[in-house]
Amino acid sequence: MVALTVAVVLVVAAAGLLRWRRPAWYWLTFGVTLASLRVLVRYASVMDACGLTVPPSRWRLALARMTNRPAPESRPPRILRFRPTRTGLVLRLGLRPGQDAFDVAAASDRLRHSFSMYGVTSRELRSGVVEVRMTGYDVLKRVQMPAKVDTRPMRVPVALREDGSVHYRDYPAVPHALTLGATGSGKSVYQRNLVAGLAPMDVALVGIDCKQGVELFPLARRFSALADNPDTAAELLDVLVSRMEGIYQLIRAEQRITAAVPDAEIAADIWDLPDHLRPVPVVVLVDEVAELALFASKDEEKRRDRIITALVRLAQLGRAAGIYLEICGQRFGSELGKGITMLRAQLTGRTAHRVNDETSANMAFGDISPDAVLAAIQIPAELRGLAIAGDSTGGWHRIRAPHTSLRQAVNTCNRHADRTPDLPELAPFRPELAATAATAVPLSKTAPATA
Repeated sequence: MVALTVAVVLVVAAAGLLRWRRPAWYWLTFGVTLASLRVLVRYASVMDACGLTVPPSRWRLALARMTNRPAPESRPPRILRFRPTRTGLVLRLGLRPGQDAFDVAAASDRLRHSFSMYGVTSRELRSGVVEVRMTGYDVLKRVQMPAKVDTRPMRVPVALREDGSVHYRDYPAVPHALTLGATGSGKSVYQRNLVAGLAPMDVALVGIDCKQGVELFPLARRFSALADNPDTAAELLDVLVSRMEGIYQLIRAEQRITAAVPDAEIAADIWDLPDHLRPVPVVVLVDEVAELALFASKDEEKRRDRIITALVRLAQLGRAAGIYLEICGQRFGSELGKGITMLRAQLTGRTAHRVNDETSANMAFGDISPDAVLAAIQIPAELRGLAIAGDSTGGWHRIRAPHTSLRQAVNTCNRHADRTPDLPELAPFRPELAATAATAVPLSKTAPATA
């Protein structure tokens, strides 16, 4: 008896220590079993208390009266699937007649308290079926990406969501994106994860870093073109616009719209072209968009209008030509001048780290969801890397990218430097890497003057 008591005390102590120091280990050893039992035992009563039950149907009441039996109780949603995961539990619920997916979403906070879980989120899979994801601990406190992720061409896992799922930067689905964040908010780490994820893929990376290249130049071995000042950026964007127009001419030449050609073989973008004709997709990363929009003289204003016009054209027309935009900045507001809101409208993906003002959060999510704006301005300063990610559908999530040091990102880019495509039109902007300590070498060659 004494040995059993000592063993129980040791197990309880070990569980408490794991829950305090290693919540992920605690969940995998003790938490998942206890939480599963708690949810299954309390399910009917919790759903009734949260208002997620429906009264019995008329035919069941009539049958009970005919057989002189007690009236049947209200029925909760059916559990179609129950699956434990490494971060929590996933329930797939079949809604009863009269119930709506919004009812489950509105009761998420009550379900979290009732089941003693850390977080509860829900989403509608199809008509009448809702998936409820419960997390057993704070997965964003210490981000650990799963060992296996769903990797596809032009689809990069960049962060972890608060429900334990992986957040992907999916270029075919969301071609252009806006990323905001104040100094020290974790925006640079998010950008490093994105570049490190793109490095092993067959894609050309083009960077515009007006901070003299301090953010992107260490990764230059994987970049096909880099610009470190607004003048070079203007020339580079003009070349990209010309490349886009040339690709459209190629697509038109290969469409072959005749009665003998099946609809599936008619080319409408670069992904419909044969492999030997398909141009390399290009991802353009703009590190600080405000530096491209500011001006102090008439000449700088003309350059600014030229840059913003090129960005808007690439955002409107670049997807089919395989040109994707990643616009980053500390500040993004309408005071940056004409064309900024037009550019914002074309950036479907939105990610906001901690921002210093509500206006930037409104520019990111004001046209998507007021709740996302409120969540973005409430990000605490001590949680670097925490961000709100949303898109034009109105859905949004809290995400956090795993910490990737600059050395790790540099090593990844150097390891895949052989994948850097050599595009002739971008050759004048190819970064020069033979820098010496005695003399300062410019980040990129001077762009050729245009007539």
